[in-house]
Amino acid sequence: MTKISVYNLSGKKVEDINMPENIFAVPSNNALLHQVYVAQAANRRQIIAHTKDKAEVAGSGKKPWRQKGTGRARVGSVRTPVWRKGGVVFGPTKERNFKKKINEKMKRKAILIALSEKVRSKNLMVVDEIKLKEKKTKLFVKALRNLKIKGSTLIGLSNSEKDIYLCSRNILKVSPLSVKQLNVFDILNHKNLILSKESVKFLEGKYKK
Repeated sequence: MTKISVYNLSGKKVEDINMPENIFAVPSNNALLHQVYVAQAANRRQIIAHTKDKAEVAGSGKKPWRQKGTGRARVGSVRTPVWRKGGVVFGPTKERNFKKKINEKMKRKAILIALSEKVRSKNLMVVDEIKLKEKKTKLFVKALRNLKIKGSTLIGLSNSEKDIYLCSRNILKVSPLSVKQLNVFDILNHKNLILSKESVKFLEGKYKK
């Protein structure tokens, strides 16, 4: 079993607990982590760029002039890509699809590896509970200072701690998230991970053999 210290929000050590090795001591697999991270990043990608082709741009569909006898080049529409303000050829469109599929077994294994990497790098902080006397942002900022947390931080909140979301979501470089929604993308995008004992128990139940 992997031992890790538990602190309270005042920054004082409370106890040591044993972390299950099948969750927090899984061997590294950078190739799998990369594959799952890229897939989750692609699935979150929003398509913004869109160019209009000749069927979408504004303009009459009438032939500008007759085919022969004018001395000018033949043309069928003012919306042709050759003309100014005409349609765009081969431009980016909103029909693009960047979705990638990752099966559940790979996703599950990657989360366990990401959690284990946080333990190995000593960037996982476990607290006895994430609760405040008053739901105020300044009190949560003070708690982070007491824990000596520096850098971007992801907080895994249990069901009983979900009220903390409101007083922590607007703190710079701090991202509160339900422990049920923990994923490889968010874990790897933050330097630190904070979990309560209740959140650890939830993960033990969810990822037990």
